[in-house]
Amino acid sequence: MLNLERLRTLDALARHGSVSGAAEGLHITTSAVSQQMSKLEREVGQQLLAKNGRGVRLTDAGRLLAEHAARILSQVELAQSDLEAQRGQVAGELRLSAFPTAARGLFPLALSALRERHPALRLRSCELEPERSIAGVVRGDLDLAVVLDWYNKPMALPDGLVKAPIMDDPADVAMPADHRLAGRDEVDLAEFADDEWITWGEGEFCHEWLMFTLRSKGIEPLVGHRAAETHTQLALVAAGLGVCVAPLLGRRPVPAGVVTVPVRQRVRRHVYVVWRADADRRPSIRAAVKALQAAGESLG
Repeated sequence: MLNLERLRTLDALARHGSVSGAAEGLHITTSAVSQQMSKLEREVGQQLLAKNGRGVRLTDAGRLLAEHAARILSQVELAQSDLEAQRGQVAGELRLSAFPTAARGLFPLALSALRERHPALRLRSCELEPERSIAGVVRGDLDLAVVLDWYNKPMALPDGLVKAPIMDDPADVAMPADHRLAGRDEVDLAEFADDEWITWGEGEFCHEWLMFTLRSKGIEPLVGHRAAETHTQLALVAAGLGVCVAPLLGRRPVPAGVVTVPVRQRVRRHVYVVWRADADRRPSIRAAVKALQAAGESLG
């Protein structure tokens, strides 16, 4: 009889591509991963891992069993979902992530409401950028992830995920109070062609959106500073170091010396939550989605 936890370890190795990645995803040590794999190899009587430089790779037998393991674990998830649905109770553990401003703006409201209504539900949350959150849901490391699209740049979702809208998040341009456009009722992004931009990290989805949007207007952006957190960006704006796009979600309070002005084209983010289709019937998933949507409505 194949051991389910050892199959879970093999599945994590196949998905993460390394012992250290599997250990991080499973929240165990690398030695525990190696021990589980040694036991699984003895169990099946075949070599599942082979040395590959300083790391390891799956053998043909390892890849074959990993494919079966993924299907078995998916069926286990379905079974758990069906049992939870039949019982109708919101209980157990729920692992959530959100990008930083959503974690700041939505999680305090949504998670406190969940804890109050469903005391048997254990909540575990973390901040992650959308790409890493989606990967975590696909791998099974997370149950739910709050992610985003920009109005003119959607984010591709892998097959097997379900999503539900939470809110549309309007974004303004934040500028120093003495900026030449600070007294305007609305602005066009093209009017900031000569300004230094404060943006997100290289390669992050929001940064790529900003570069894509400005370049589509014929502007080659002058990036002066990068910061992951909206409040760090706003502090740099307050210091007179540039301008930034400031979504409403999670930005309050805006520091003194900063003015936010709406964009004429109504720049906005679509914020939504994703989870695996095979977990769709879990009452805890449904309760969390409802709480996140209620939090979004209260902020809209």
